[in-house]
Amino acid sequence: MGFIIAQNKNDNNDMVQLICIGWILGIAFMGTSMTDFGLSALPVPASLTILVLSLVITHRYKANLGLKYVCSCMILVSSLLAGYQYAENRLTERLKFKEEKPEQTDVIVYVNRLNELKEKSVSQKITVLGRHPQPVQWISFRKREVSEGQDSVSLHPGRYYHLTGTVRPAHSFAVPGAFDVEKWYLQQNIMSGFSIHAVQELTEQDVYRAGHADFLHQQRSVSSRVLLWFELKRLEIREFILEHSFGNKGLLLALLTGDESLLDDSTKTQFQRFGMSHLLAISGPHVLILASMVCWCLIWLINRYKVTVYLRIPRPYFVIVPFLSCVVLYCAFVGFEIPALRTLFSSLIIGVVLLLRQKLKPLSILLFSASVLLLMDPFSILSAAFWLSYGACFVLLRIYQTVQRSEKIQHEVSDTGLSQIRRMLGILFISQWKIFFALLPFMIIFFKQIAWITPFSNLFAIPWIGLVIVPLDVIAGLSFFVCEPLTSAVFWLNDQCIALLLWCLNLLDMLFHPSLIPIAMDTSVLFCLILGLILLFLPLGVLPKTWAALCFLAVFLNDDTRHGFELSILDVGQGQSVFIRNQDQSLMVDTGGSMDETQFSIGEQIILPFLSVKGIRTLDYMVLTHLDQDHSGAYEHIKDRLLVTKLLSSEQLSVPVKTQFEYCSQGQQWQMGEGVTVQVLLPLGEQLAQAAQERNETSCVLYVQVRQAIGVQNFLLMGDAGWPTEFQLLQQYPELKVDVLVLGHHGSRHSSAYAFLKHYQPAVAVVSAGKDNRYGHPTQEVIQRLKALNIPLYSTVEKGTVSFRAVPGKAMQMNFYRDSLPWMISQNDP
Repeated sequence: MGFIIAQNKNDNNDMVQLICIGWILGIAFMGTSMTDFGLSALPVPASLTILVLSLVITHRYKANLGLKYVCSCMILVSSLLAGYQYAENRLTERLKFKEEKPEQTDVIVYVNRLNELKEKSVSQKITVLGRHPQPVQWISFRKREVSEGQDSVSLHPGRYYHLTGTVRPAHSFAVPGAFDVEKWYLQQNIMSGFSIHAVQELTEQDVYRAGHADFLHQQRSVSSRVLLWFELKRLEIREFILEHSFGNKGLLLALLTGDESLLDDSTKTQFQRFGMSHLLAISGPHVLILASMVCWCLIWLINRYKVTVYLRIPRPYFVIVPFLSCVVLYCAFVGFEIPALRTLFSSLIIGVVLLLRQKLKPLSILLFSASVLLLMDPFSILSAAFWLSYGACFVLLRIYQTVQRSEKIQHEVSDTGLSQIRRMLGILFISQWKIFFALLPFMIIFFKQIAWITPFSNLFAIPWIGLVIVPLDVIAGLSFFVCEPLTSAVFWLNDQCIALLLWCLNLLDMLFHPSLIPIAMDTSVLFCLILGLILLFLPLGVLPKTWAALCFLAVFLNDDTRHGFELSILDVGQGQSVFIRNQDQSLMVDTGGSMDETQFSIGEQIILPFLSVKGIRTLDYMVLTHLDQDHSGAYEHIKDRLLVTKLLSSEQLSVPVKTQFEYCSQGQQWQMGEGVTVQVLLPLGEQLAQAAQERNETSCVLYVQVRQAIGVQNFLLMGDAGWPTEFQLLQQYPELKVDVLVLGHHGSRHSSAYAFLKHYQPAVAVVSAGKDNRYGHPTQEVIQRLKALNIPLYSTVEKGTVSFRAVPGKAMQMNFYRDSLPWMISQNDP
């Protein structure tokens, strides 16, 4: 009988895990088409009906193993489809309120969130009233005006304002691998940015007269007032720390409340180099430390004065309510961030399981916690914090299971105190390496780089921060509500502890000079790595570990010759960059460049991440058509981190020792694998002497031929060339065949002449330009010329990265990156 009960409990755990895994995977497909994976979307009720029927059949006919496996697959698939459709419905609803056009406007807003201070600006989430049928959240920006170290103009939480300013819709650089601002806005439930020009505070009577009585009533509710009170306390703690002469104000504040306003760039950079940025976020240990401290004090008082209470309520059940209350309160205090929510939901589930005297496996609790979080906010799936947080917890669970097995073995033999210490240190060391390798895919996906020193620095940083710094911070935070002199003393002590941590990090900096290592890995190789790690971390006996070795072998024996032809015009804003690859050969034509690469680097933020997801470690060729900032500025900023075998340009420039430099001039030609030829059509050799004075008209004009492609075969890349160069091409290459023309000079009116376009009559024209650029590129004159000749024009502004790919046996495919992601598609498009 006991065996049957245990088997039923195991079956229940397995069913919970299957349902949760399917639900999580379904939501993870948010924004994609299920038909790409051979599945059809079903309405949520239909998916749930299939799920319930499968559960009933499994329970009733559990002795039939074949039927049980079939129903298990149906449970997984129906949960996946239900999660996917739920996520798609929520996505559609949220996108309705997304702003798409910049405009000057006046809005009435309510402020219930703390601002974030930066060196030159202040950002703050605001609730906008009356813009849509329901209040929406924007993020406001304004220049920071500093007076005596504090922001002199601020939107105070709990108040209403009339703001005049400019709506600034999010617009990402739509390039694979680049940070997606629009996705981040969506995940944060921010419908637009807003630049503030003028501020006028309003009274509640003003807001009432404006017709927002329902919203006023909502903000007077108990929950809204409690959340606002927490936000105001966070502001008071920030101001308290600012007023004192602590040496590490930024870390004191960030580790207590998650507010990074006082963190300086050097500290952030140092934590990034050591792979410790996650320690700055409010996570589960912060929440648990507070709850454990409060419950310990409560238990001590009861043991001392009222121990008889345990006769009525057993101690484990007695502490559940205060423990969970502390978890909820601290999560509210830090703004319900994802790692804290993970701890909150896991604690609530454990509490309910204990009260109901049920039994769930730790993995089931973790998966159930993630499922509940995604039920409340499916957009959490878009956040790196979700995957890193739950991924780390999964690895810690596996480590805990390993420790449990080892303790059973150790229990059978004598174990001295010294051996126990050695064993715990060994567990700490091994666990850091396991976490490092388990989270490696997420680091590659989200950050495209890793810090090799992370497992070593975490050996002392995690215990020191978790056992010393965070508890002291929590004590200081609690004492802030009771005794401010005590708060100052505890913060001062913690400041010394943080200084000791930073001293150790500085010492490691001097000894090892750690740096972030860029990782270049395309999708297929990354899939092999993920599959190998999953197999490696599965419990013993589930699947052979040698299968993991085969997956890792595929990572290291990557075949670069499998890549077909690809030409991509990248969305680098007001600039140009074109990537070309065929088999194992790669070429980049220009790198783009912002006006100030030190403030925002096109090279760091777009070019390097793009090459990383393409698996490019070394470029065989780079052509800088000319040395204008918008075509080559990014190269100067990243040339020491981007390996290039051969670089061509119309002007001399300094290159690393391992890079061979050549002037580009008419007549140069090279093969890129089988069937692809690249030719330099212009400038002439004698024109190079004038390259510095006539950069646009001495741009390197490239002609790319893909002889075995079906349909599109010939690409003409004009750089910044204008009418004189176009006339020169007409004279020297009258028989040139052009299928795709990348417009010269971003579509300026002094390029793409009517005669030039009419003569070559390209099938497609592509222009690389920046959104709302001050030059008006592409100009209306060029657009009208193309329309008159029935030549379709595609701009990186509307389409993002424009890619051409050769598929064996099919016509050359043209793809637009913006069309692949629903949050990048204009909701006004037909």
